[in-house]
Amino acid sequence: MKIAPIDIAHKSFSRKMMGFDAEEVMEFLREVSDEMEQLIRERNTLKENLRDKDLQINEFRERDELLKHTITTATKMSEKIHIDAEREAHLVIGDAKQKSEMIVSDARDSLRKIYAEIADLKRVRLQYEHNLRALVNSHLTMLEQGREVMPDPSQSYNIDNSSIDRAISQATSGRLTEEELLANVTEAVGRVTKDIEL
Repeated sequence: MKIAPIDIAHKSFSRKMMGFDAEEVMEFLREVSDEMEQLIRERNTLKENLRDKDLQINEFRERDELLKHTITTATKMSEKIHIDAEREAHLVIGDAKQKSEMIVSDARDSLRKIYAEIADLKRVRLQYEHNLRALVNSHLTMLEQGREVMPDPSQSYNIDNSSIDRAISQATSGRLTEEELLANVTEAVGRVTKDIEL
C-alpha cells in the first residue's frame, strides 16, 4: 500500500485514555509528510535526470557507433587509396622506364647512324682527296711533259707547211677518205714535230 504525504498529513487516530499528545502526534506527522514530500520531489528530479542521462548515453552510443563506422570506412578507403596509389605509381614508373629505354635506344640508333654517316663522309673525303691529288699530279705531269715537247719560244723554226696545206686541200676536195685524211695529217704533224725537235 502506497502512502502519499497528504495521507500522512491528514491521518487521524482514535483516542484512548492515556494516549499520546494529539498535538505532538499531528506536528510529527506534518514534519514526516513534509520530509516525505521533499524526498519524493528529489526522487522525481533524480528520475528526470536519470532519464536525461540515459537519453544522452544512448545518443553518445549512437554517435560512438557512427564514429566507429566512419573511422572504419575511412581506414578502408585510406588503405584502398594507398593500394591504388602504389599500383598507379608502379604503372607510371614502369611506363616511364619503358619510355626512357625507348628514348635511349632511339638515341643509340641515331648515334650509330651519325657515326656511320661520319665514317662515310670521311671515306668520301679521303676518296675525294685521293682523286684530287691524282688529278693535280696528272696535270703536273702533263705540264712537265708539255715543257719537254713544246718548242722553245726564244728560238725560231723553219717549218714547211706545204705538206699540211696539201693534206688540207685534198681533204676539202673530197678525194681522200677519212682514214687517208687522218693518216696524212698524222704524217704531217710528225714531220713538223721532228723539225721542231731538230
